[in-house]
Amino acid sequence: MKSKFAIILVGLSVLFSCNTDKKKVIKDVEPEKKNILFILADDYGYNDLSYRNNTFYETPNIDGIAQEGTVFNSGYATCQVCSPSRASIMNGKFPARHGITDWIGAREGEKWREKNRFNKLLPPKYNHNLAHDDVTLPEALKEAGYTTFFAGKWHLGSQGSWPQDHGFDINVGGWDAGSPKGGFFSPYDNPNLEDGKDGENLSMRLAQETVRFMEANIDGKFLAYLSFYAVHGPIQTTKEKWAKYRYKAEMNGIEESSFKMKKFLPMRETQDNPIYAGLVESMDDAVGVVLKGLKDLGLDQNTIVVFTSDNGGVSAGDAFSTSNLPLRGGKGYQYEGGIREPYFIKVPWLNKVKETDVPATGTDFYPTLLDLVGADLKPEVHADGVSLLPVLNGGEIAERPLIWHYPHYGNQGGEPSSIIRKGDWKLIHYYEDNRQELFNLKTDLEELHDLSVENNTKVEELKRILFDYLEEVGARFPIKDPLYKVELEERHLKNMATKKLESLEKQRMQFLSPDFDPKNDWWGSFQTND
Repeated sequence: MKSKFAIILVGLSVLFSCNTDKKKVIKDVEPEKKNILFILADDYGYNDLSYRNNTFYETPNIDGIAQEGTVFNSGYATCQVCSPSRASIMNGKFPARHGITDWIGAREGEKWREKNRFNKLLPPKYNHNLAHDDVTLPEALKEAGYTTFFAGKWHLGSQGSWPQDHGFDINVGGWDAGSPKGGFFSPYDNPNLEDGKDGENLSMRLAQETVRFMEANIDGKFLAYLSFYAVHGPIQTTKEKWAKYRYKAEMNGIEESSFKMKKFLPMRETQDNPIYAGLVESMDDAVGVVLKGLKDLGLDQNTIVVFTSDNGGVSAGDAFSTSNLPLRGGKGYQYEGGIREPYFIKVPWLNKVKETDVPATGTDFYPTLLDLVGADLKPEVHADGVSLLPVLNGGEIAERPLIWHYPHYGNQGGEPSSIIRKGDWKLIHYYEDNRQELFNLKTDLEELHDLSVENNTKVEELKRILFDYLEEVGARFPIKDPLYKVELEERHLKNMATKKLESLEKQRMQFLSPDFDPKNDWWGSFQTND
């Protein structure tokens, strides 16, 4: 009797094992119809999510994409500010090639003097619209039979160069502006987004519009491109979320000071801004709505999900919102904190690679997504991107140089510079004084040790590759300002190191005070003036 019972158990075990294997096979079967959900956050830093063991921000829904997909630990935006990076996703080109090298609306040439920063250089002109000559990612997908949808921040040109002019069938909320003109709560002051009821949350509205699109196109193939205005300034939240994160900051221990003066501006070095944390959570809530919508519609197993950001978290300038430490710098900066991003690709039928250190960048989404859905690649268009499908399949891609070109000062304190990363080495060339910094990112991710002096051969090698590329694509460069006066710049910098820094510390403590009350206007909880 005992042996018969053992045989039955073995049989049940084999049956259960077979069923389990069958389920796994079904899950891993490549579907015939493949959809794409592309989620792009704005100004969202590499360490602004709880996936990376963060002790302050809470992002369970974004974490889920990372945990169920492939995490590119060396995933990059193609620029340290927004418009150039967003253009690179659309056309697969580095900014030096497509010509949008600064955020659209930034001052160029002699107009830079209007900022009263008194800098040594005048930044060059840049393109102000996404080129119509290029076949964009949504246009390429339309050729493959896809219906395309855009929701949220565009910032790639004025009317005539909006999402619907570059391959999107539907545009909800995309236009000239790079920030939410009406804030994160209705009314939105957006010509392409109808106002909701007063106080409606912008991130949640964009998520709901995305779900409605997916439901309407459940039987076809679609690209749903959800481009949040969050977490760009003005940073705003609800009283409930502010209270939650103010208390959490208090429990973590509030540092006496947070800001340290860098070359041009003070920089935040603590993650304890309760208004920003509330804005982050609201965006994550909206991501959760879209992911739940996918599952409820039965589309989660045949939809590729991408999550990334357009540049690093804002640690200086704008709303001085967050810290990217241990990464150096932030939005606008040439260091890793300005360009290294959350970079997650979830392909439900591929489960081979959970994380990789292979360097990847914004230009790679174009060929990768075409490859994943079986569409023809367009190497003549996405000239600086490569398909990451071999990496997702557990293989390798050839080592190639990644190049950044930002010949501008911007609003956050970064310097006019060009960057090349090849392998573990990263070279930064500065245009103010034509010096170089060299870092080995494998041993020095914090970029604290400049190795340029003892590695002159490597400097010259990388510099040659960098400037050969810039010459090839006709890159533009800054020029010396003939009106520059060192005493004016020194006076300005002294003011930043004293009055500005002191005002930032004071404001930080106001946000963390139990008595903080933005005049009973939580929808406008903090309006940045930078």
